[in-house]
This record gives sequence, C-alpha cells and structure tokens, in this order.
Amino acid sequence: MDPFDAGAGGLLKQPKSVWATAGASVVAFMGIGLVDPILPSIASGLNASASQVSLLFTSYFLITAIAMLVTGFVSSRVGGKRTLLLGLALVVVFAGLSGTSGSVGELVGFRAGWGLGNALFVSTALAVIVGAAAGGSAAAILLYESALGLGMACGPLLGALLGDASWRYPFFGTAFLMAVGFLCIAVFLREQPKPARKTSLLDPVKALGHGGLASAAISAFFYNYTFFTVLAFTPFVLNMSPYRSGAVFFAWGVLLAVFSVIVAPRLQKRFGSLKVLGGSLVLLAADVLVLGYGDHATAVVCTILSGAFIGVNNTVYTELALGVSDAPRPVASAGYNFVRWFAAAAAPFFAPKIEEWTDLHIPFVVAAVTAVLGAAVVVVRRKALTHEAEEQEPRHATEDSVTVFAN
Repeated sequence: MDPFDAGAGGLLKQPKSVWATAGASVVAFMGIGLVDPILPSIASGLNASASQVSLLFTSYFLITAIAMLVTGFVSSRVGGKRTLLLGLALVVVFAGLSGTSGSVGELVGFRAGWGLGNALFVSTALAVIVGAAAGGSAAAILLYESALGLGMACGPLLGALLGDASWRYPFFGTAFLMAVGFLCIAVFLREQPKPARKTSLLDPVKALGHGGLASAAISAFFYNYTFFTVLAFTPFVLNMSPYRSGAVFFAWGVLLAVFSVIVAPRLQKRFGSLKVLGGSLVLLAADVLVLGYGDHATAVVCTILSGAFIGVNNTVYTELALGVSDAPRPVASAGYNFVRWFAAAAAPFFAPKIEEWTDLHIPFVVAAVTAVLGAAVVVVRRKALTHEAEEQEPRHATEDSVTVFAN
C-alpha cells in the first residue's frame, strides 16, 4: 500500500491525534538545533565564553542520556499520553525559564530540565503515532520521519529568525509552540494501551551485554563526538549573524533529512550497511578536517556537506543497533542511546576547551580522529555487527531508524 494514498488511510488521511503528536514532534526536534545560530549572541548577552555557552548542549544531552534509563520505565507504567504530556509540560516550563536566564549557569541548568522533558516526549511519540494512525504503520512512520527531518532543518532557522532581535526570543517561542502542542495532545489524543510487560531501569544496561549491540553503541559514541563538534562548536568558528548561521544550518538539516530518508537506504541496498557506514565515517572525517583548516567559505560548504554524511550514519547506525541483538527494540534502543548521547554531552564541552589549550584547528582534528575510530570499530567488530538487520525490508529499516534517533 502506498503510504501517500489518502484514500487508503495513508499519510494525508490521519486522525487529529496523529497530526497533533506529529506537530509537537516537529517542535521537539527543533529544540536540538535551536540554539545553534544564537550561540555567539548568548555568549555576548551573558558575558560568557564559548566553552561556557557550549554547556547548553552538554547539560541537555547529559540529562537525555541518563533519561534513556527512565523513559521506558515511566511510559510502561503511566501510559503513552501521560508520558507525552509530562514531557511537553517540562519543555514548556524550562524553555520559558531559559528565556529569563540572568546568567549562563542558570541557562545551562534550565536546558538540563528541557532535555529531560524532550527525552520523555520524543522517546514515546513514535509508538503513540503508530498506535493511533489509520492505515497501518507505514504512513505513520513516514509522517513521524518527516517531522523529524523538518524539525532538525527548521530549528536553526527559527533560532535565527527570533534570535536576530534577542537571544531570549527563541526560547519563549519554543515554550509557546510546545504549549500549543500540549493542548492539542490533551484534547485530541486518546490514551494508548499500556505495554503487557513493564520495563525496569536496568533492562537497557543489561541489553548492552550483547557484543553486537555494545559494538554499535561504542562506534556510535565516537561518531556522535564528531557529529556534535560540528553542531555545537562550528557556530563559533563561522562567527556569522544569526540569519546567516541559521541559513547554513538549515541547509545542513535539509541534507541530513534527505540523505537519512532517501539516500541511505539505497546505498545500503547496493553496498551493504557496514561498507556504507565505514565509508561515510571516513568521508565525514575528511570533511571535518577540511572544515577546520579551510578558509571561511570552505568552512561553510563543509558544514553544510557534513549533513549528508551525518544523515547516512544516523540511518545505518540505527538499523544496526536494533537488528543486531535479540533484545526488544525499545530496550535495545534505550541501551544504545544511553551510551551514544554521552558523546553528545562531551563534545560541546571539550571542543572549546581544546581550542583554549591549543588552537582553532585541533578540535576538528580530534573530531576527525573520533570519526575514524568509529569506522575502525565497525571494521574490527564487523562479524559481531553482521546480523539479519541487513536483510530487513526497507519498511523495517525506516521504522528502526526513526525509533533509535527519537529515543
């Protein structure tokens, strides 16, 4: 069945509850890159250094990583709708408080609370959309996947448009949009059935005892360090106005979405997942090196181009993580993300510190090395990573990629 076939209950003919959840998902994913274009403005407005402002990512993703052990525990006990509403409420409160911050310390703390709310929401949204969708899961997955790509692309753009007037406005804007999402879900979404088996806090950690899943998580850890060096440190290197920086990261997000949804599955089908992943990681390493040593125009081009490699990597890593072990997908996803999000917290902290200790180029050298290390893990552990995941139908691969990125 064609998921775009509205007459068959496809993408264009979904219940209001699905559209409400998908719309809130767009805003939730916008929050990841929202602060990118305004990082220099925040540093100037709060008299903070680059390393201090980069802690906005560190606190956000550190809490997100830890929350991976909590989200399944919560949703399996209180249900999907209540988990979504709890996550949205936390985002509304802490995004609003972020806009009132009087110091970088306050802002970092509020971003941590925001990260907890976002983790609760995005880790539950896909399951809710699939459960409420008409016409099967294919259209629901495509809708959620589109929300993910749109959010990642539009986050920097919204940050730029609102942040050009004041760095505080993007936070207030996000709080308002999430409040609208809260009301829509409260009104339109029915409560979903609770899982038959409750998830414990230690289930994701136990799942990492599988060698294949642990290998995927470790490789993704190195890769995520590279990914978030680009996302969190490059805005300081580009040193552009919010509008220009927002345009750069909007183009980056578009490439990420296109290569994740369209290009990666085709490359996997032709060359196999491990070859595609290893090659993409090496190309990302080369791109980051050129970014660090090139002139300003080259840095802009390489920043945008990195979105293509990141999109491919996200899709392939996800498929490997969910297909390589026998653990239930939500549990495997939580364990995998518990490991990899720690790198997302580490990179924004260490990249500016490394620049302070050395020079502007070395943070990108380190990021290139970590990408190569990720590829090396794939090569060395290729037997452990080879599983029926590479033989799954495209629909399953798409479902997995959305699930792991969301979680």
